[in-house]
Amino acid sequence: MTGAAEVRRAVDAAFRDEWGQVLATVIGLTGDWELAEECVQDAFARALERWERDGVPRRPGAWLTTTARRRALDRLRRDAAGAAKLRRIVPEGDAEDVPDDRLRLMFTCCHPALAMDARVALTLRTLAGLTTAEIARAFLVSEDTMSKRLTRAKRKIRDAGVPYRVPPAHLLPERLPGVLAVLYLLFTRGYAASAGDALVRRDLSAEAVRLARVLSGLLPREPEAAGLLALMLLHDARRDARLDAAGDLVLLEDQDRSRWDAAAVAEGVAVLRAARREARPGPYQVQAEIAACHATARKAAETDWPRIAALYDRLAVFVPTPVVALNRAVAVGMAEGPERGLALLDGLDDRLPGYHLLPATRADLLRRLGRAAEAAAAYREALALAPTEPERRFLARRIAEIE
Repeated sequence: MTGAAEVRRAVDAAFRDEWGQVLATVIGLTGDWELAEECVQDAFARALERWERDGVPRRPGAWLTTTARRRALDRLRRDAAGAAKLRRIVPEGDAEDVPDDRLRLMFTCCHPALAMDARVALTLRTLAGLTTAEIARAFLVSEDTMSKRLTRAKRKIRDAGVPYRVPPAHLLPERLPGVLAVLYLLFTRGYAASAGDALVRRDLSAEAVRLARVLSGLLPREPEAAGLLALMLLHDARRDARLDAAGDLVLLEDQDRSRWDAAAVAEGVAVLRAARREARPGPYQVQAEIAACHATARKAAETDWPRIAALYDRLAVFVPTPVVALNRAVAVGMAEGPERGLALLDGLDDRLPGYHLLPATRADLLRRLGRAAEAAAAYREALALAPTEPERRFLARRIAEIE
């Protein structure tokens, strides 16, 4: 017998580590997304009961996969239509081309029949096991809106007969942007969690980096795949310095750079250099160039802010979003002075409603100008909107320092 608390911890860990792989395997077996999700959920529910009685298996993922597969096959064999479907199931795609079931699932989720937002959301739900609420926060939409979006995406895959496979080589470029968007959002959800007590979910960011490596290896002549991998590596290199010993947020300019992962920085710079040789710039490469400016500065005072501001100008051409405009305002404020940065924030309130980093940015620029009362008010606005406890503690400290 194993204690209930120990089993719960083991099941939670297995969900984080194995959900995507187990679900991808069962979808590959059945071709039925709804059935696969039901069976995988059932396998995790059974684990809570069986592992307490029999002990936690040495390979939880294998146990969960076997249990979910058996459940799915039983369901299919139970009726004539299911049995006929089971006989028609033939693996699609070349296993040598795609070394991971999760990438096969990812390309299926990113089929052109789906809208871009639906591709990203569905892959985060199926591969990473993010809740509908987490995905909704990532997209800045309501949970109800995201739930409907996921339902429509699954229905479209079913009704359109979207195959569970990787497309042939000549079609890969048109499918790549959706896959890259999935990986980057998966990474950002791990690098900066959308809600809760923890700012970082290392399992998600590590999984995104792992999949980005596989994808970049699969498509060695696609510079944007390499650019995304470089971007992830350069950000992830700073991960351990983002929080102090108490778990509180440390801003980039205040981080102990000796704690940055020098090997990850070197690898990221090398991957980015290789991507440049293809001479086909794109948004992920530009973002990686920005990250490299930060990661290679020996101290905060040596950061090349004019170059970063210029890179944000380039990025805005590829990605003309309000978040890019906000980041550009920060860079210009650091390069040309806080007043110039504040001027660039005008008009963003209507485009970023409820986005806590907008008032936080305004507060920081006001603080640098010595306008304490206005800065405190902006920090309080950001505090009311901040989604994670480390961010809330940081903003509360800023308010206390000012007042």
